[in-house]
Order: sequence, then structure tokens, then C-alpha cells
Amino acid sequence: MVYIATFYSHFGAVRFKKICEGVGMKARMMPVPRDLSSSCGTCVRYEGEEPCPGGAYSEEIEQVVEKTDSGYRVIYQIRDI
Repeated sequence: MVYIATFYSHFGAVRFKKICEGVGMKARMMPVPRDLSSSCGTCVRYEGEEPCPGGAYSEEIEQVVEKTDSGYRVIYQIRDI
């Protein structure tokens, strides 16, 4: 499966990429696709069987989507409080 995570800061994207690589997932940083919005403009595209490397999403993640043939499916999205 291919996932894309967007972030509130570039630093959050860098940390998340390291987490993915630490658990053996192929990951790369890239500009956020036009179909998705992001606060910092940087996302991490990663591949794996599970959408959440490390067991829990950090506060730095804005959303995680799964790339599908027809677009994107939201897996996780931060809720505004």
C-alpha cells in the first residue's frame, strides 16, 4: 500500500520519514500533491502493509491518506478542537 502523510511543519515530516525508515518502510519526502492540502507544503510518501509506522500518529501529522486508483482515501485526520 502507498500512503501520504501531510504535516504542520517541515520538521515533523523529517522526523516521520526517519520513523518510517527505522521500521524498514520505504519513504521519501516530496511536495504535497495538489489534491491534498498541507500547512507546510511537505509530505512523506511511504509504502507498507500498515498505515501507522511506530504504532501511533504523532501530533505533527495533519493527515494520512492511502493512494488508490481513483484518488485518495483518508486514513487519519487530526480533529480541530
